[in-house]
Amino acid sequence: MTGVLVMGAGAVGCFVGGLTQLAGVPVHFVGRPRVLAGLRRQGLHLTDQDGLDRRIPPLELRLHEEPPAGLKPDLVLLCVKSGATAEAATLLGLTLPVGTPVISLQNGIGNAAAARAIAPQLRWHAGMVPFNIAELAPGHYHRGTGGALAAEGGASDTALTAWQTALARVDMKLKLHADLAPVQWGKLLLNLNNPVNALSGRPLRDELLQRGYRRVLAALQQEALDLLDAAQRPVAQLTPLPPRRLLLLLRMPTFVFRLAAARMLRIDAHARSSMADDLAAGRTTEIDALCGEVVRLAQALQRTAPLNARMQLLVEAQPKRRRPYSPAELLQTLGLS
Repeated sequence: MTGVLVMGAGAVGCFVGGLTQLAGVPVHFVGRPRVLAGLRRQGLHLTDQDGLDRRIPPLELRLHEEPPAGLKPDLVLLCVKSGATAEAATLLGLTLPVGTPVISLQNGIGNAAAARAIAPQLRWHAGMVPFNIAELAPGHYHRGTGGALAAEGGASDTALTAWQTALARVDMKLKLHADLAPVQWGKLLLNLNNPVNALSGRPLRDELLQRGYRRVLAALQQEALDLLDAAQRPVAQLTPLPPRRLLLLLRMPTFVFRLAAARMLRIDAHARSSMADDLAAGRTTEIDALCGEVVRLAQALQRTAPLNARMQLLVEAQPKRRRPYSPAELLQTLGLS
């Protein structure tokens, strides 16, 4: 590959883009001034739970506040927050050559389709990032959970297969799927823990070891699964257990959950949800791309999703509340106690 453009140098963009550069591919990072300032001072430092500890010095980073004019990347990684998809797609459409492939490595279901409607001259691919990434310090990004990247495509998509080959050189797997929707819905079900974690005020592992929070997550997931069944939409299994059996595990007493979910709990102390980071920093969250997507699915079926709708309201109101929810308080607020 001759070059990759990361549109949205946040946690995902810096970590995945950094791995791509470590694999020997030139990478251009487009990001906000705050993030770019840290990268210019500290460089890019990547670590993970498996012992990765690599640095890219500041002078080896190509940093931009907007996509450079005349750039012709082999591949673009769209990593902005869901709420910035329209703005980013417009900018990419005005900047990139016709036919440039773009992978949406964003939370939610509809970002690639929304971007395609804005810039149809580009080749859009849905994507999925399974792991959690935390910003530990300016320029330092840490992967706290595992899993393989996924993207919509196949062997004929040469830019994707070239990126797949490059990532393999740094021990990162990329799986290509003809239909990514089941994988996206499977990831969204797991991401319904993001608002629970954000409202708990706790690290991910600590939160998951509290049965009350797990009961909230199970209720949110069950509501979504019931709607997906009604819509006849398949859901990929992204954990050792199928989604319905995972509900049973989440509701078990903690001593049982701790033993049965050992792989699920392979989360280091640094891991937290991006939504928790956004709330702490006063940034807009992606709650509409998660719980909001479940609510829209319900509306399409002329049904309701009261738990996910209520959770969305709680997250949106959290900047004024500021205090975390205890397990009992969150259960009571959602009518689950």
